[in-house]
Order: sequence, then C-alpha cells, then structure tokens
Amino acid sequence: MAGVILENLSTKKLFGFCVILLIVQIICFLVGGLIAPKPTDANSHLATKCVDPADNVHKWFIPNGPGECLKVANFEEAARKYFDANQMVFSLRMPHRPYNMSRSFQFILTMLRLETQYKLTVPDAPEEMTMIVRVGYRDSDYEDWKELTRVTETRKLECLLHSNEDEGPVDGDPYDCEPLPFFELSTCHHKQYLINIRLPVEFNKETNEQKYNTKLGSITDIWIVEIHQTGGFTFVWLTLKTVMTPIPLVFLIWFWLRISKLNRSPVLMEKFVMVLGISITFLNIPIEWFTFWFNIPYMLLISDIRQGIFYATLLSSWIIFVGEHLMDTVERARLSAYWKQVGTIAFCCFCMFVFDMCERGVQISNPFFTLWTTETGKNLAMIFLVMAGICFSAYFLFLCFMVWQIFRNISIKRLALPHMAKARRLHYEGLIFRFKFFMLFTLLCAALTVIFFILSQVYEDHYKMGHEKTLQISSAFFTGVYGMWNIYVVAVIFLYAPSHKQVSSDNDDSSEGSHVEFQLESTATTPGSDDPPSTSTAAAARTDQSELKNLLTKTAID
Repeated sequence: MAGVILENLSTKKLFGFCVILLIVQIICFLVGGLIAPKPTDANSHLATKCVDPADNVHKWFIPNGPGECLKVANFEEAARKYFDANQMVFSLRMPHRPYNMSRSFQFILTMLRLETQYKLTVPDAPEEMTMIVRVGYRDSDYEDWKELTRVTETRKLECLLHSNEDEGPVDGDPYDCEPLPFFELSTCHHKQYLINIRLPVEFNKETNEQKYNTKLGSITDIWIVEIHQTGGFTFVWLTLKTVMTPIPLVFLIWFWLRISKLNRSPVLMEKFVMVLGISITFLNIPIEWFTFWFNIPYMLLISDIRQGIFYATLLSSWIIFVGEHLMDTVERARLSAYWKQVGTIAFCCFCMFVFDMCERGVQISNPFFTLWTTETGKNLAMIFLVMAGICFSAYFLFLCFMVWQIFRNISIKRLALPHMAKARRLHYEGLIFRFKFFMLFTLLCAALTVIFFILSQVYEDHYKMGHEKTLQISSAFFTGVYGMWNIYVVAVIFLYAPSHKQVSSDNDDSSEGSHVEFQLESTATTPGSDDPPSTSTAAAARTDQSELKNLLTKTAID
C-alpha cells in the first residue's frame, strides 16, 4: 500500500524539515518581538468649548488654528455672555496639530468620557445623554472640511458621585462616569478629522416635562480617547503576510499534483488538507494593501469573515484528522461520520458571523452604531463573548480526549512490537514516535489558537465594556501565532502527501488514503527501499503477520 511522506521520509530529511519549520517559527516571533512596535496606540483629546451665536447647525467649529471658533471656558461663562446650552459646541480635531493621520493606522476606534459635577437643582445622577454629532474630514490644511457623517445618538450613562459622606453632596462634587463607545471607522483614509458635538437641552413646553439632557449636572469637559493600529505594526504585519502568502500555495499545488497522479479520487483526509490549504491562502492574501490607495470602509468586516472561514476550516480539519487515526472499528472515511462535530463548529461560526454583521455590518453606514449602547445589546454581547470562550475551551478538551484515545489504542497495539524482527520493530517504533510527536504539535497549535481567539475578542471589546485603560497583546504573540498557523498547514500538506516509495508489493492505486497506518501491518520491504522483496523476506513477513494476528487477538480477549 502506498504510504505518506511522514511514514517513508528518512529520519535525516525529516529532522531537517522540522528544523526549517522551527527556524521560521522563531523568526516570526522575533519579527513581532524585536521589529514590530505595539499593535495599537491610544491618544486622549480634550474637546474645546465653542459657542454658536447664529445657531448655524451647518457650520464647522474649529478648535484651534485658522478660522478657530469663539471659545468659552465653561457653561457659566457662556451664560454670562447670554449663550444658552443649545448654543454650546464641543469641538476637537484628530490628531493633535500639527500631525496628520496615516492610512497605515487601518482603523479608528473612539471612546467618550463625560466629566460633570453635582448640582443641587439636579439631585439625580445622570442616566443618559443625547448628542448631535458631526464628523468631518480633510486631507490638507488648505482644504475645506467635508462631512463624513451626521447622527443623533443617545448613550446610557453610568456615573458614581464622589462626595463627603458626612456632609452629603454639595455643588461641585464630581461624578465619575464610565467611558462610552463613540464611533468606529473601519478605515483611516483621511489625514485630519473634525468632531463637533452638541448636547441640546429641550423641555416639553405643553407639559413642562424634561425631554433630554436636563439631568446631566454641571458639565465641565468631554474627553475623546482615540485608538488606532500603529503604522509600524501595520507594515510589519502586511510584509509578513506578503512573504507567507506564496509558501502554502506552492505546497498546495504540489500536493494536488501528487494526488492527481493516483488512479482514484481523493479520500476525506486529502480533501480536507486541500481545503485547509485553500483557507490559509485566502487568509494570507494581504488585501489590506489596497487601503493605502482606496477607501474601503468594510475592510474590517472582510478581515473578520476571512478569519472566521479559517477558524471553521481549521477546527473541522483537526476533528477529522484526529478521528481518522482513532484506529477503532468505526468506519469514518466520509464526512457524514463527523456531521455532529462539524455541524456544531459550523453553527458556532455562523453565530459569530451574525454577531459581526449586527455590529460591523451596520457600522459601514453608521459608524456610531454599537450593540453595547443598550442594556439588552450589552448583555447579549457579553453572553456571546462568554459562550464563545466556553465553546472554544470545550472544543480543545474534546480534542485532547480524542488524542488520548489514539494514544491508548497505540499503547495496546505496541504490545505486538517485542515479537517482531528487530528491523521491523524499530521501523514501527519510529512511526509511532513520529505520529505522537505530530499529534502533540497539533494539540499545541489548538491550545494557542484557543488562547489567541479568546484574547483577541477581549482585546477588541474591552473598550466597549467601559474600560479606558489600554489592553495590549504583544506583537510577538500576533506574529508568532500567525506564523504557527502557516507552519502547521505546510507541515500537514507536506507530511501527508502520498509518498512515491512503496511499503508493499501492492500498487499505489490500492491505497485507502493518505493517512498513517498504525495497524502494525507486516511489510515485505525494508522502509525507504524501492527494491522488490525476496522470497525469504516475504516468508518471514508472513510468519510475523501470523504471530501478530494471534497476539492481537489474545490482547483483545484479555
């Protein structure tokens, strides 16, 4: 029967292949740790208080520089100058002058933090805030500001009053309010951004009831925290993807050419190796380079979809890969045998896709939309994050259980090894060692993938949970895990490709598929040799085979 390269490759060549993969893995970690800067950076912006005497809602209010607005220090000064709250405009420019944004920043995520004080006339703590927001952009100091979006948004507030417990609250006691999700742009295509925020105050004149923004206390300041991907990390990341893209593709083409030479259709294992190679190639293609020339507001959504497809393929491939080596009496050489596991993975990935569409899909048209603004949406998002973490952890435990079953079955079959000829025994011991090592490598990749998924979700959403402090994941972890995925896929494609060496007198076409056979079958050739078996060797092989069958039967009965 034709074997795979993992079975028939000489130890020296296999060791050299593993050393090359290890060197590539170390380089990926070093690129992230020594060359790439931190993945993201955060900058705080204090909004300037401007006044709008003409109530011109179409005018841009510039905080500083040429054409700057009429400024006031606080609401009290505005009141002394006979301006009311509806004429106040909070204005800020991103980034700080005289710097410009770069397209290498890839995305812009902003958080808003309100600073307000207690007023005796407003005894209740602020509960919600309604804003009229305009976001503009320009690419030069000599251009006019153009409107990017205009929205009216309401955000729930969670504020805690800091006052003297003995004296009770007095005018001027500060509120500590949690940061709020503001807006997110999936591309950073322009050099300068201008934000104008109005907090209109309105009463219902007929019933004299307060409609909105009447319980905010005495507002002192508005801070905007802007987070973006660092340009240095973007260039390192895209360069790494550009270098990695052709490597799995070349191995994939080579694998398919080997499969096509066999006079049979590909088996399940070979099909999933092909799918896994295609998915990693699809993930590797550095389409983010296009954002340096084109405005692509849906780039983050495309990246998430590509990542989800790869997750679904990788997780399914591991289940099938391990299942095809369980060595029990169950027939699994078809996809329907794994419908429960693969169906569950597909359903979970579909749920992730729906969640992402509800968030980033809507943000394409409305950057201010987020599920975290309402209590129901926040609870659903938290439930999704917790359930996703639990499902990935449960998947890893199930995979560990399947690998444990394989190792247990191998241990039972190893009882036959002492009764073999020395050369044959050493051959099978080498195969078992190779297979166990590759299984442990698979578990390591699965563990790091689960950790990467959980950390990346927390890393992405911790600002939306109300955390203002920057949470950083090492650049080395990003590049290292990404390199590990490519190395693993290349290893699977290469080591599980059909071997040209014969391990029996049968023709290649009788192979049942490219997977390692640990049935401890007797072979009539010396491993690594293409010479036909001699009569004495074949007779010895038949004797070994008879003894093996008797011993394995006895072992099963015991």
